[in-house]
Amino acid sequence: MPVLPGAEPYRREGGGVGVLLCHGFTGSPQSLRPWAQRLAERGLTVALPLLPGHGTRWQDLQITGWQDWYAEVDRELRALRERCDQVFAAGLSMGGALALRLAAKHGQEVAGVLVVNPANQVHGLLARTLPVSRHLVRTVPGITGDIAKEGAVEVGYDRVPLHAAHSLRTFLRQVDGDLPQVTQPLLLMRSRQDRTVPAADSARVLSRVSSTDVTEVVLEHSRHVATLDHDADRIVEESLGFIDRIATGDGEEGTTGG
Repeated sequence: MPVLPGAEPYRREGGGVGVLLCHGFTGSPQSLRPWAQRLAERGLTVALPLLPGHGTRWQDLQITGWQDWYAEVDRELRALRERCDQVFAAGLSMGGALALRLAAKHGQEVAGVLVVNPANQVHGLLARTLPVSRHLVRTVPGITGDIAKEGAVEVGYDRVPLHAAHSLRTFLRQVDGDLPQVTQPLLLMRSRQDRTVPAADSARVLSRVSSTDVTEVVLEHSRHVATLDHDADRIVEESLGFIDRIATGDGEEGTTGG
């Protein structure tokens, strides 16, 4: 099945510091490509894979599950570790949950974690009915495109297959249980105006990780897909500062800031 224009994976070779970026549920690498490109321009080695079932048609997502999505980023992390001295895991929304699980499972093989509006659970009535409704209804309307910036478009699906949503629900519950195993430095960036993932999810992540070096950044001008929104430059700047500080062993522990 052909990949949607713009949804192709992105990889660039750079120096000894690598960054693995993970996109969100029903989205594609397109949502993180500007972030990835800016990191690559600064000499970092960057990998931004296309998760199985994504970037083509929603029917392909229907037949995949969290094990497939996690296995893909796990392979990418191992490949980066073979050619980089240090590797950071990063992600948006579900991609943030994938990055956190990589940190929990790989320990010091992950130097630090950067997440934007990380998902921690599936919310609302849909979450409670998924075990049954996924057998009765194939899809519900899509969740992509939560962007404040005029003209910005996210490449993703306009339908959410409920079998995949049920798998996401299962995965997020597992990640929540894994969070105390996350000890690496953490940069968490969250949007004040997010209409897709509530601030409670970021608060839950911050309350459960064991990291002592934690920086929280509030993005005042963006919605959920902040990497394509008004705060995209802020995300890049915060990321580069965080990676430089951790990779060089410089600076003090993180702070909470607006």
